[in-house]
Amino acid sequence: MRARDLAEPYPSVGVGDDALAAARLLAEERLPAVLVLDSNGMPGAILPASQLVRLLVPNYVLEDPALAAVIDEAHADRLCQALAGRTVGQVLPTGATFPPVADAEDTAVEVAALMATSRSPLVAVVERAAKGQGRDHLLGVITASRLLERLLGAV
Repeated sequence: MRARDLAEPYPSVGVGDDALAAARLLAEERLPAVLVLDSNGMPGAILPASQLVRLLVPNYVLEDPALAAVIDEAHADRLCQALAGRTVGQVLPTGATFPPVADAEDTAVEVAALMATSRSPLVAVVERAAKGQGRDHLLGVITASRLLERLLGAV
């Protein structure tokens, strides 16, 4: 099975999109991460849900986790205000790297190796344009759960 056969549509955002809207998307869809597309509609980064959660926790709590116990529910409900007015590009992890990208013709094992070495919960799948024949095209994403489903089905 090739990467093109495993790729599925997957929610994505742009670097200029609202960070709070991206957080809502992650929460509503229960996604481990969202694919961030560049201005050409190609994979530019991955925004993990854990990164947004980290931004919600006040620095003083990160420095001393015992302080989390003294935050009341009213204050906890306002934590998401830390994302208000910020873009996806502003909340990407420092030093964010390009997401792992598989060629449409890669095998499931090649995708698994890419996912394992990059420690990413998802891999973008791109159809490469022939030289001088236009642009590359994003086909979709392979999630770790989809890849496991495929690999376990072979057992």
